[in-house]
Amino acid sequence: MEVSWFFAESVSLLKSSGSDDHHSYVIPLFVVLFLACIVIGHLLEGNRWLNESISALAIGLCTGCLILYTTGGRSSHLLVFNGELFFNFLLPPIIFNAGFRVKKKQFFRNFLTIMLNGAVGTIVSSAIISLGSIHFFGKMNVGPLKIADYLALGAIFSATDSVCTLQVLNQDETPLLYSLVFGEGVVNDATSVVLFNAIQSFDLTNINTAIALKFIENFMYLFVASTVLGVFVGLLTAYIIKKLYIGRHSTDREIALMILMPYLSYMTAQLFDLSAILTVFFCGIVMSHYAWHNVTESSRVTTKHIFAILSFAAEIFIFVYVGIDALDIEKWKIVSDSPGTSIGVSSILLGLILVGRAAFVFPLSFLSNLTKDSPDDKLDFKQQITIWWSGLMRGAVSMALAYNQFTRSGHTHLRENAFMITSTIIVVLFSTVVFGLMTKPIVKIFLQCSIHEPSSPSSKSLGVPLLGYAVDDLEADYQTSSFNIPRPTSLRMLLSIPSHTVHRYWRKFDNSYMRPIFGGRGFVPLFPGSPTDPH
Repeated sequence: MEVSWFFAESVSLLKSSGSDDHHSYVIPLFVVLFLACIVIGHLLEGNRWLNESISALAIGLCTGCLILYTTGGRSSHLLVFNGELFFNFLLPPIIFNAGFRVKKKQFFRNFLTIMLNGAVGTIVSSAIISLGSIHFFGKMNVGPLKIADYLALGAIFSATDSVCTLQVLNQDETPLLYSLVFGEGVVNDATSVVLFNAIQSFDLTNINTAIALKFIENFMYLFVASTVLGVFVGLLTAYIIKKLYIGRHSTDREIALMILMPYLSYMTAQLFDLSAILTVFFCGIVMSHYAWHNVTESSRVTTKHIFAILSFAAEIFIFVYVGIDALDIEKWKIVSDSPGTSIGVSSILLGLILVGRAAFVFPLSFLSNLTKDSPDDKLDFKQQITIWWSGLMRGAVSMALAYNQFTRSGHTHLRENAFMITSTIIVVLFSTVVFGLMTKPIVKIFLQCSIHEPSSPSSKSLGVPLLGYAVDDLEADYQTSSFNIPRPTSLRMLLSIPSHTVHRYWRKFDNSYMRPIFGGRGFVPLFPGSPTDPH
């Protein structure tokens, strides 16, 4: 009885905008939900079917149901899904932590494959979803949608959920797949947002060759400029910390600098209408390569855990947030007279997602295999199916983009927009729960031989995951690694030799010019009592 009163009172206070006691009920409720997610996530650690994202989503849905029950079915709104909150406060720590923890050597070794899947693949998937939506939705009683809406749907539903995929795949059991899927996921999110922003910034009512070329030019500019900005802020952070060595007086200040500089890069990218996701991701890579090694040893440990905690908390909040908002009664009432149409739209979108992902995963995997000489380095058909399946989940990025396109301040009263929002919710819930539940068994079934085979010298390179919690190993073998370039043939000659050559020249340039200016691994401060790096 007290719990029902607690939920009802929280909702009533939220609806009373002038109430000063609103946060005294809502914030404790979300703290309780956080704690529940942490405890349940720990209990499900070894579960074959469930993961933390699904459990958080389920907790959010149950909370929404309880709120609906206590308010007599009038509202489930504790918070309106706010795109500004999501993009400005929840997404930055997740993406930065991914870049900060990335194994750079493995990321750039698979850079071509990751960029093909993450950038080119996203564009292919977006085109298929947009064209399919134009073809099918025009025959359904959805309502008048503009060409920009159809193109936005392609960008919305081509954004995979890298957070959920990261929790589903195990980097120890499937290191290569984990590397490719997660690397693709980060680039995919950035590409989807860049594509979405480009669509919104152009008048696409009358498309011609000039507009198409301008669109492509703007898309490439956003990609390059965002990456350059992230690298610049990362290098600036490393230079400031190395030059001033703030930690000799206060580790608090250098930790604060490590936290605030990447957020500055993110907000600066937002200010100049760039891809903030791409900016903060590459800022994280550069800071882990240079700035992280310039701080004191205690600050290294502290920043590593702070970044991980902020990322974890943001992920949990997003899934609880999505679960609660999914039961907002307002949007469901608008489409309640046509439940068949709503289910049909959702089914078509799910089908287009399946086809769109298959349209680039299998052809690009085939091209990738042409560049490999050893059979152990190639992706077999079962591994390709796993990659295809693992990227089918849609999450908070899709939700945020859909709300940005089809709502105003989190609300919509247009029938066609309500169809798009409710269909997005259905796709996100279905893909996260159903595809998420089935991913672990599929990995076990299709990759059973690969998982239980002892590692051999030929497959040793595949056993290094892209990401890891041990930041101390971010640059393992960086200075001692050697390259034995095999005699190449055909396509391998075009792709393998340049990548090895560029890496070798980069190492020489980095050791000769970059590290003396920006520090990095092996940096030894000139001040007495400063930490030294034995490696």
